[in-house]
Amino acid sequence: MTTNEHQRVIDELQALIDDTQQTLRRFETNGMDEQMPGDYEKLLDILDGANKQQREHTQGLLSR
Repeated sequence: MTTNEHQRVIDELQALIDDTQQTLRRFETNGMDEQMPGDYEKLLDILDGANKQQREHTQGLLSR
């Protein structure tokens, strides 16, 4: 991947991370983390996956 491609993916993943964190906060604020624990866990999985992918692309960018 080119430097620009890595950076674009990193930026898109950051947007996903930010959106997911906002959704998690809304879940917690409204008690939905307890009412819908399965969905809450899925959101945590999405956040974890996006963070891992972003780290990989950052390492790829730095290794160029």
